[in-house]
Amino acid sequence: MNATELKTIEKLNKPTILPGSVRINVKIDVNEEESTLPKEEIIPQNEEIPKDAELDLNNDNENENEEEEESEFDFSNLNKLQLVELLEETVQDGDVAKIKDKVAAIKSNFLRINKEDRDREMEQFILDGGDKDSYEHKDDPLEMRFKAAFDIYKVNKEKYKEELERQKAENLRKKLEIIEELKVLIYSEETLKKTYDDFRALQDRWKEIGQVPANEVSNIWNTYHFLIEKFYDKVKINRELRDLDLKKNLEAKIELCEKAELLLLEKSLTKAFKLLQKYHDEWKEIGPVPQDKKDEIWERFKNTTDKVNQIRREHYAKLEEEQKANYEAKEAICVKMEEIVNEPVNSINAYQKKSNDVNELFKMWKGIGPVQKKQSEEIWNRFKGSMNTFFEAKKEFFSKLKVQQMENYNKKLQICVEVENLVDSTEWRKTTDRIKKLQEEWKTIGPVPKRHSDKIWKRFRGACDAFFGKKSEHFSGVKGEEDANLKAKQELIERIKAYELKKDRNENMEAIRGFQREWMAIGHVPMKMKDAVQNEYRSLIDGLFDKMRTNDNELTANEYRTMISGFKEDPDARDKVRREYINLQNKIQKLRDEIVTLENNIGFFARSKQSEILKAEYEKKIEKLKNDVKVLEAKMKILNEQ
Repeated sequence: MNATELKTIEKLNKPTILPGSVRINVKIDVNEEESTLPKEEIIPQNEEIPKDAELDLNNDNENENEEEEESEFDFSNLNKLQLVELLEETVQDGDVAKIKDKVAAIKSNFLRINKEDRDREMEQFILDGGDKDSYEHKDDPLEMRFKAAFDIYKVNKEKYKEELERQKAENLRKKLEIIEELKVLIYSEETLKKTYDDFRALQDRWKEIGQVPANEVSNIWNTYHFLIEKFYDKVKINRELRDLDLKKNLEAKIELCEKAELLLLEKSLTKAFKLLQKYHDEWKEIGPVPQDKKDEIWERFKNTTDKVNQIRREHYAKLEEEQKANYEAKEAICVKMEEIVNEPVNSINAYQKKSNDVNELFKMWKGIGPVQKKQSEEIWNRFKGSMNTFFEAKKEFFSKLKVQQMENYNKKLQICVEVENLVDSTEWRKTTDRIKKLQEEWKTIGPVPKRHSDKIWKRFRGACDAFFGKKSEHFSGVKGEEDANLKAKQELIERIKAYELKKDRNENMEAIRGFQREWMAIGHVPMKMKDAVQNEYRSLIDGLFDKMRTNDNELTANEYRTMISGFKEDPDARDKVRREYINLQNKIQKLRDEIVTLENNIGFFARSKQSEILKAEYEKKIEKLKNDVKVLEAKMKILNEQ
């Protein structure tokens, strides 16, 4: 006799008193073994609605590995507005048991999208130089609507739980009444027919009664079935009637076995698990079966239960392996991020490159799946800490750079003022030497804030041009000659406009050189028209070159040498060569940075068929970039020769 039987006998030998009932002392002997339920995790004694966690839309933890049960509702394709509207419509139904799974699915998808929005918001805030400690998220209208609708659900849920507990207490009272009636029936002196009819009526009443409080489930169930077994023994029901009842019970349990076996084909583990729990509850409500079938039918049902549990365990084992691999991948990204943080950076271009690397790592991070919940916060804090350290250092660097640029701005401002004071000077030689000296000094001063760069340069260039324009006008000679030169240049401009590019590139280059030589041969034009005609001419010549190539890399070495040679005939030749040199340097550096980034990313690819394909594409792209660098370096060499 086990402990459960002893407790049951003790309870039976103590009379249960209900309002209006009669005290009856019943002494029952135990002489047979009770059937027991399997001790797998599948068998909860009483299923209650789980208490939902408080809805928190302000939690900025990553929570990327939070395990959620599968749901029959798939709302992953809905946006935030659609989810809010669906929730507002759903919570109007006060039947909490009916809508709880649907509400949970809506909430899960809304929080997922809301977290992604907040992550992007914080990421942009940090990328813009913001201080993470000063970041503060404010609920948008959709979040407030979501909370209001969810509050309605929580209120209804509390009412539902209160009603459920009240009903469970009432159910317990009813079942205790039936137990008392069973005790009386066991020792009844009524006829067999009436006794059995009363017994079946009590069984029907018992089945119609719902759940009872969780702490009473096991005790009341054991007591009830113990009395049923005793009824069959004590009343001495005739064998035919008993066999018929046992046969019906066997058929009911066979049907449950068949239903349970179908769960092995169910794709949703959550659905299969819940249904199996339901089948076990139904199994407990069915009476005994023939003794010779008792072990066989129970083994069949138990084996199916074991298989469902095994499938569930294998699923979570596989999930654990995936989460372990995700953790290792994220740990590798953390190591790479920490290397970036520890490398010294002391230039704008270097910080731009590092920022691109950090953003690339962040994209890779978001593409990796969740890790185990116990590791989620630790690995996220490690990654986020390194990223914050980098952007704080970047912010400090640019703050210092801003101070230096303002100092440079003030120096260039002083030069502008001095040149402007010299514009009206007629001491042509002395003033020319001084302005040229100021131009050289200008070149030694570093960059200024970007918002002032164009404006201060135009001011300086305008003052210089104003002086040299007046000087040129002073020495230009007769106005009539300037008018004739203007007319000649305007006619040349019209011819350039009318020129159609030929298929022969050499022929086009010869034509362009002819235009350039002819332009340089024409003398000065009136000062007020100088910039206009010069800009129009240069725009047309540059346009012809642009049409001849889709990009700089399409020019052959000879063509590029010819183009550079054409600069010699331009009054701004020195500036053009300098700008071309800087342009080539920037392109080469940009290509090299891109090569380094791609080579770094290759190291993160795992060994798989898909990753090998991606790796091959990256290597092909790297090879092309290296060839482009060689072409640009060849042009640099030609430029140095000139």
